[in-house]
Amino acid sequence: MTVATKIIKGNRIFTGLANEPQKLAIAIQDNRILAVDHWENIVSWQGESTEVIEVGDKLVMPGFHDAHMHIMLGSVFSTQAVSLFDATSAEEAIQMVVDYAKTQTTRDWIIGTGWDHTAWGDTVFPTREHLDAVLEDRPVVLLHAEGHYGWVNTKALELANITKDTKNPDYGIIVKDENGEPTGILIETAISMATDLAYDFSKETFKEMVESFLAKAAKLGITSVNDLYASRAHERLQQYDIYKELDEEGCLTTRLHVYPPLNGDMEKARTLRALFNSEKLQLGGLKQFIDGVVTGHTAYMLDPYLDKPGSVGDVAYPVETLEKWVIEADYNGFAIRFHTIGDGAVRLGLDLYEKAQQVNGKRDARHSLEHIEIVSPVDIPRFKELGVMPSIQPYHMALMPRESHTTRVGEEKQPYIYPNKTLIDSGAIVPYSSDYPIVPLEPMLEIYHAVTRMDITLKDTWNEQEKVTLAQALKAYTQVPAYSVFREQELGTLEVGKLADIIVLDRDLFACPKEEILETEVVLTLMDGQKVWEAVMVK
Repeated sequence: MTVATKIIKGNRIFTGLANEPQKLAIAIQDNRILAVDHWENIVSWQGESTEVIEVGDKLVMPGFHDAHMHIMLGSVFSTQAVSLFDATSAEEAIQMVVDYAKTQTTRDWIIGTGWDHTAWGDTVFPTREHLDAVLEDRPVVLLHAEGHYGWVNTKALELANITKDTKNPDYGIIVKDENGEPTGILIETAISMATDLAYDFSKETFKEMVESFLAKAAKLGITSVNDLYASRAHERLQQYDIYKELDEEGCLTTRLHVYPPLNGDMEKARTLRALFNSEKLQLGGLKQFIDGVVTGHTAYMLDPYLDKPGSVGDVAYPVETLEKWVIEADYNGFAIRFHTIGDGAVRLGLDLYEKAQQVNGKRDARHSLEHIEIVSPVDIPRFKELGVMPSIQPYHMALMPRESHTTRVGEEKQPYIYPNKTLIDSGAIVPYSSDYPIVPLEPMLEIYHAVTRMDITLKDTWNEQEKVTLAQALKAYTQVPAYSVFREQELGTLEVGKLADIIVLDRDLFACPKEEILETEVVLTLMDGQKVWEAVMVK
């Protein structure tokens, strides 16, 4: 007789197949689910060696699957940088940097992340002079909250050989003052001129970063992630060989689905697809950028920006180049994910996928567009028609003051800023994610803002019509991301035969006030049937 390795018994088990939790038990053998049934029907699987875990009214559910995040960039920010998210002014951010620098006596570069001048009430960027006044002899690079611009001091500019005569790189801007001198702000690809130097870590340090990420993910109940290419500004952080080493050593406690850059190098992409083929490490597809961000006027829009007349932003690569890459990658069977924030970028992304279907024929490609902060209503039904997933991050709408968008686009577009329910109701398949480290890795932040639509103030809702139900939000963070990587038969719901990636929360989200979602913690994480996180003895 087959004996279960573990049995989880609970009053509130959310399998993902229904919209409410049920009183059930789950029998697990090694790394697979043997049975999901009523308590009395699970007894037959129990033996002397079976570990029985009774959780009472705590919520049991599939492990979270973050469909869009950046492991190495997040690891740098969390282990090698000072967080500036809580700074309320340039002066406060600078003091945080100074205090941090005093503790980092062995590091050449000082790295920071999370500052946002718009949240400070400033309409202009800070400058290198602000940093020079307190850190003149050590290079500093501080990444903006959105990750699309950097703030550096004069020492960093000197080491990067950036002067008044330095030309802008492709899809990058070295901001200069009226005298042509660099101000200390680097936009898009220009960031790499500093970060290529600042990210010069040893292999041992990179490996420690990944191990730190795995521990954090386990504590948060994240059992799978889609690790996406983080842009040309951060290419120095591509360390895929470390993932392979950890997988072969049996050290991966989160399943990794890797998305290297879509750049026309099909040979490398095919090599990685063959190399990453285990249950815990796979090549998910390829990723690239079509545009930038609204706040920097680099998001590609259908209409000019209100506060920058004549400009609709720009595309990261020539359209002809993007079309060639998409058709070739689609022909080779790769799933493609495009960063598309502006409504112009969203339309272009859909057009590119439609062109690939016309050339290669329609298939179950599971391409996606990422972020979709602004979308034309005309394009909403095209997601379902083309089989393209709109991949969103619900907490993004509360990352910055709503004026960061409402002052830049026309009133007719206001209802279509940060869409969510509209996309789901259209029949599109919508996966959720964090975009870590642009926002914290915590899934509860995404769930909370998906069901409440609270803005940055946490006192007012924004486009309230875009609220979704709790069940919709949980499914978008579990089973839909599993679908996004063609693993819906293995992951995403609690069903017989699926991999035992299961978490237990400290409370029932379906029974508690929505405000408590932000206080909810994971008390047990099983990945592959093994305990990778346990906060307390679950009783």
